[in-house]
Amino acid sequence: MAVRLRAHHLLCMLTFVGRGYTPAFSANYVRIIARLNAGEPAELVEGPDDICAPMLKEQGFHCRTESVVQRDAKAIAELAQRLGLVLERGRRIVLTAETLAQMRAAYAEGAVRAACTGCEWAPFCTDIAGQEFAGTRLSGVRISPPAGSGSPD
Repeated sequence: MAVRLRAHHLLCMLTFVGRGYTPAFSANYVRIIARLNAGEPAELVEGPDDICAPMLKEQGFHCRTESVVQRDAKAIAELAQRLGLVLERGRRIVLTAETLAQMRAAYAEGAVRAACTGCEWAPFCTDIAGQEFAGTRLSGVRISPPAGSGSPD
């Protein structure tokens, strides 16, 4: 299995501390973060994803708007460049602690924030990044070095 994620949610997850649009949305998000922290890969999708699921029945919710589609395009372009990866629909990635550290550094310095322009959560996320991501839920998968490599765990 894989967690289905749209590109801009790769950025949102960096600052997720448990708050969201509704209690059901937040509870779903916590479950998704737990799956990713356990090593389940994220699969990039276009349009609504597993995080959007609780909100899809809400009248007029923004999951399908053009502005959110543009947010995804900006996020995928900046992340691909920063991470040196080909990111496209169907691509699966495991969010390791190392990858998250790289993404958070880019986020904190503003290198991957074009997708956040106009987002109602942007000031909140900026505050979290300014507090060095304290209290965030996504920790990523720890990759142990090969046995006998001499590197500490």
